[in-house]
Amino acid sequence: MLAGISGASAHVGVTPDKTTANSYALLTFGIPHGCEESGTTKVTITLPAELNDAQPTVNPNWTAAKVTEQLAEPKKLVDGTSITKRTSQIVYTAKAPLEPALRDALVLSVKLPDAAGKTLYFPTLQNCEVGQTDWSELPAEGQDPHSLKAPAPSVAVTAAAAADGHGAEAASASDTTPETVQAAAVSDDGAQARSWAGLVAGVGGLVLGGLALARSRGNTPAPVSVSAPGSGPNPATRQ
Repeated sequence: MLAGISGASAHVGVTPDKTTANSYALLTFGIPHGCEESGTTKVTITLPAELNDAQPTVNPNWTAAKVTEQLAEPKKLVDGTSITKRTSQIVYTAKAPLEPALRDALVLSVKLPDAAGKTLYFPTLQNCEVGQTDWSELPAEGQDPHSLKAPAPSVAVTAAAAADGHGAEAASASDTTPETVQAAAVSDDGAQARSWAGLVAGVGGLVLGGLALARSRGNTPAPVSVSAPGSGPNPATRQ
């Protein structure tokens, strides 16, 4: 088992971040030791015929270059345009040999084909200070690629996953348009305006009630003093 794992880890493999047809994907090629104890100096990745181009990601340990080829006849694209050349290879050259005890990763950005169900193979030539390894073997019908000595890295193009109920709910939640948000904001502002208007009206009513009460008190006649019988002026004191 350990021998199998060791052998598999020594292969140049590719890990895509997505495999959906008609999507842009990042393909990460893992570069392990491939020439016994000799350091890797150059990696040449050949693109399958289904791809027209690839954009290499900058790696500070390597320089990258595209190799183009002239097509035998113009190739018509989905948008109606045609091309007469395509990128056939991406060549990474190491600024310093990659030691056999180390590994590195080289990343390409590609546009996957429109149709699902196709397996794309990327034959990769690994040149070393001494010797080279050509990772270009393709499996026969029904053969396990891991059984090959130097299999070509491959990516299987898949169909887009059908949306389920959860996806529909998420889409419904995310389909809120700016107009809907604006309408909600307007409704909220209207409710707030009505609340403030009610508050102002209530305060105004209290103020008017207080003024009316004060006015009614100001218009109340002053009390009149009435003398009790027999309490009038003493006739003896009259002059």
